[in-house]
Amino acid sequence: MVFGFKSPSKEVKSSKALSIASATVLTERIGEIFSSVEDPRVERTRVHLLQDILIIGILSVIAGGKGWEDMENYGLSKYEWLEQFLSLPEGIPSPDTFRRVFERINPKVFEQCFRHWIESIVECCGAQVIPIDGKTLKGSYDREQNKSALHLVSAWSSKYRLVLGQVKVADKSNEITAIPALLELLDIAGCIITIDAMGTQTAIASQIFNQKADYVLALKGNHPTLHRQVKDWFEQQSLQGFKGVIHSYDRRIEKGHHRTEKRQVWCIPISQLPPLHNHSDWVGLKCVVMVVRVRHLWNKTTREVQFYLTSLDCDARKLAQAIRLHWGIENGLHWTLDVTFNEDTCRIRTGHAPQNLSLLRRIALNALNLEQSFKRSNRQKSNRAAMDNNYMLTILTACLYHHNHVSKPICQ
Repeated sequence: MVFGFKSPSKEVKSSKALSIASATVLTERIGEIFSSVEDPRVERTRVHLLQDILIIGILSVIAGGKGWEDMENYGLSKYEWLEQFLSLPEGIPSPDTFRRVFERINPKVFEQCFRHWIESIVECCGAQVIPIDGKTLKGSYDREQNKSALHLVSAWSSKYRLVLGQVKVADKSNEITAIPALLELLDIAGCIITIDAMGTQTAIASQIFNQKADYVLALKGNHPTLHRQVKDWFEQQSLQGFKGVIHSYDRRIEKGHHRTEKRQVWCIPISQLPPLHNHSDWVGLKCVVMVVRVRHLWNKTTREVQFYLTSLDCDARKLAQAIRLHWGIENGLHWTLDVTFNEDTCRIRTGHAPQNLSLLRRIALNALNLEQSFKRSNRQKSNRAAMDNNYMLTILTACLYHHNHVSKPICQ
């Protein structure tokens, strides 16, 4: 006599076989994506396969791992599952093995593989806003070795919440040299590139325009003469209500996070302004923009005025949207890397490890953002992936074969 429910053993066995088959295909795909990465170890000392190390590293970071010990712990905890689709000839690598490999992997080749992966998902990037901004990994400095913290410049797709690429800022340099290098790596034709004041340079504007894209560049005190000239003109015209001046205007009110923000945007064609300082050096410049933000908090009110140079036509609504989307790189990328992945507290700092581990975090962030079936925060997605092997496969499927599951390209 049988009491209760029927045994689901056959269904479990079938589901497990399907899971392993999917995992095998997905890990093969990861191997293809990173096939250009050369093993930095001496051949006679290679006990563990490079592909196994890379895959366990990626899975560990998606599951919330922060470093080498976490990679080993993830491997040991999931060993019975991993051994069914990874080679693991000598079991799970030790933390020192993970460290030595990621210290020595060529970061430029690793990042090139990352970009090729993104290109396979985002077939066309046209007609979207791409903010570019830098971030310092605060914990990556080494005082004893006189090594400053790693600074990376990233390109972010605000619409699709994906990291498109990153470039390391050279030692004793700044973002001005890194931004052009990043732009060269990306196909930005038809896009709108937004950059903060550090990147407001005539050479960068020219490069963006020559790559058939448009720019919205913040104008601040690092161009004192031009900034003062634009500021004085807008102050004078504001008093007169822009009477007799051709312009476009947009006004928005947003409420949330216990605050109310009012944004007013004025866009003025360059022909309406007096001759600007070194105007001819700004290739493609069409308009100057003023944005006034008034924030009402529970205990105070703040007012901020900012100016922008742009190659876009005079459309205040479109420009207001592009400027607003620029903050997506702060909230969607930098804030998430610090809060979800604890990037700033990471003290890994030897060799190429900080740069390579930062790329693993961006791979994980993209993977979590592409998986949309579980409507929770990235932290909750990461926690579930750590506990549920099938959900980990769901994330990998979304990020490795996302373009096969849509009827048209991700970017229009």
